[in-house]
Amino acid sequence: MENRIVMMITLRHTHNFLRSIPTASALLVGLGTIILLLSEAGYAQEGDSLPDWSGVWAMNGGTVFDRATVEGQGGSNTPGVREHPPYNAEYEAKYVRNLQLRDDGLFPDPLSFCGIPSGFPRIMNLPDVYEFAVTPKQVWIMAENGPGILRIYTDGREHPDPEMMWPTHTGDSVGHWEGDTLVFDTVSLHSSEEGRTIIDRTGLYLSDVAHIVTRMRKLDEATIEAQMTIEDNKALRALWVVTKTYRKLEEGTRVYDYACAGNNRNPVDVENNRTLILGPDGEILNSDIDR
Repeated sequence: MENRIVMMITLRHTHNFLRSIPTASALLVGLGTIILLLSEAGYAQEGDSLPDWSGVWAMNGGTVFDRATVEGQGGSNTPGVREHPPYNAEYEAKYVRNLQLRDDGLFPDPLSFCGIPSGFPRIMNLPDVYEFAVTPKQVWIMAENGPGILRIYTDGREHPDPEMMWPTHTGDSVGHWEGDTLVFDTVSLHSSEEGRTIIDRTGLYLSDVAHIVTRMRKLDEATIEAQMTIEDNKALRALWVVTKTYRKLEEGTRVYDYACAGNNRNPVDVENNRTLILGPDGEILNSDIDR
């Protein structure tokens, strides 16, 4: 507001100085109107017109990251048909290996260790509830299952220089608003080779050069959509686009203090490379293990 007042005063004094020159005066008034309109648009973007994403939300559908990884797009149910992800030969072989481990009950899903953050993009694919905090300089995506916070900087900053970054669970995200759509860019993620960024329980992999652009917007008062475009020159032959939607829960729904490690019923037997299933008394329930 102060910038707008100063601009108006400056234009008024300049106009008085040039009032004897009709053409210049008219041009100046027109220019002043344009500047004020641009100033108003920028001011609104920074504050009052940011979208309202308040409330508690839950993801629609199951926790398979992309249905096209288990069936053909468009509802095809042809056995063996799978359209995504567009892996190259090396990463396709890794994924097929993970699928076999899953079918054998031996796949060591890193999230089963508990205490390890879900990371990005898996944080967008959880059965727990979410909150979205929108402010002029940052947006936070917060999952109930902690630790689970994705910070997106919208204050105009860029990614740090590569030598100043190191891989993390959620990477580095910077974004901007295009109208009511949040567009953010995420880099510097852990490689799946480190066993930390597997995207879902089928064993989807990404490499350490994965780069994800997310477009997130409110479709209506009860629905938020997040479209993720994944580029990974080490693992993928083409861009991989995945869309998730979230529904708003009843007003007053609480988000509870919940951590996987607080009730871990699926610890990993690292020595034998398998996930255990524990009963309420802590006893192993796996049918293939002698008790």
